[in-house]
Amino acid sequence: MLDAAPIRNDWTRAEAEEIYNKPFMDLLFEAQSVHRQHYDPNQVQKSKLLSIKTGGCAEDCAYCSQSARNGAKLSASKLIEVERVLAEARKAKAGGATRYCMGAAWRSPKDRDMAALEAMIEGVKDLGMETCMTLGMLDDSQVFRLRDAGLDYYNHNIDTSERYYSEIITTRTFADRIDTLNRVREAGMKVCAGGIVGMGEQQMDRIDMILALATLEEHPDSVPVNMLIPMPDTPLADVAKLDPIEFVRTIALARILMPKSHVRLSAGRSDMSDELQAMCFFAGANSIFVGDTLLTADNPEEDKDQMLFDRLGITVMGVGCDGSHSENQSKTCAVSAAENGEVVSA
Repeated sequence: MLDAAPIRNDWTRAEAEEIYNKPFMDLLFEAQSVHRQHYDPNQVQKSKLLSIKTGGCAEDCAYCSQSARNGAKLSASKLIEVERVLAEARKAKAGGATRYCMGAAWRSPKDRDMAALEAMIEGVKDLGMETCMTLGMLDDSQVFRLRDAGLDYYNHNIDTSERYYSEIITTRTFADRIDTLNRVREAGMKVCAGGIVGMGEQQMDRIDMILALATLEEHPDSVPVNMLIPMPDTPLADVAKLDPIEFVRTIALARILMPKSHVRLSAGRSDMSDELQAMCFFAGANSIFVGDTLLTADNPEEDKDQMLFDRLGITVMGVGCDGSHSENQSKTCAVSAAENGEVVSA
C-alpha cells in the first residue's frame, strides 16, 4: 500500500475545483484510493439521531420544517424527559448504533435546560455509546458544561458556502457558525460539521462548502453531507432536485480533502436508490444515520439498510473504532460491532 498523503489544511479553491471536476471515473478512483489509505473500505459507522426538542426554532433556515419564521407549520414541543431519551438510546444500541446524536430545535440552549442535557449525556455514556448533540450556537459556559458532562461530539453544520449563506439563513451569519465550531474544538470536544446540497446553490457553492471545512485549523471528525429533503410549507419546498452525480462528486471531494474524517451519508437517503448509496460508499462515505426518521424527515428503515449492507459486504464499526484499514483494528471493530447486536463476518 502506498504511504498516505499528508493531511492538509491549505487547500486552494483552484485545487478543489480541479478535483471536483475530474472525469467521474478518475474522481471515484482517487476518492476510493484515499479512503483505503485511512479506513477499511468495507466498514460503515451507524449513528442514531433523536429529536429531543422539536419545532418553534427562532431561526429562519429556508430548508427547515422546525423554523417558527419561514412558513413551516410544525408545532413546538418541550424538551423531552431524560428517561425517554435513555430508553430510545437503549433501543438504538440494541439495533447496532454506536453513536447517539441528540438534536434540539434551538437558536441556542437556555441555561435552565443544561442540567437535563448533562444528564442525557451522562446516561448515554453509561450505556457505552458515543454521544453527540446539536443545540445551535453555544457560549463558553455552555461549551464547558457539555464537555465536562462527557459529550464526545458537537454537531454544528455550516449548511452551505459563505457566498450563498444569506440566501438560506438571515438570522445568523456564516461567521457565527465558524465561531461555534472553533469554540467547541478549543474546549477539547470533537467537531461534527457538514452541510446540505440541492438547495438551489451553484456548483461552486458545493465546492466552497467542503473547502471551508477542509481549511479549518483541524478537519471536523465527522462531515455529514445531506441531500435536501424539500419540506412542505418551507421556502425550498419546490426546489429542483440536484443531479445525483453532483452529489457523489461532493462526497468524493469531502473524502479527498479530509481523508481522516468520517464522511456521513445523511439526509436524503430515503429517496436514493441502492445503487446511488453504493456509489457514495465507494466515493468515501463511511457513516450513516439509522432509524426511520431524522428529526422530522424520513429515513430508510433499518432492515432495508441491513439488506443493502449484506449485498455490499459491509460490516459495522464498533464503539470507539476509527475504521482503520489495519488488520488488527478491523478485527477489533468487527468484534465490537457483533457485541452491539450486529451480525458481522470475522
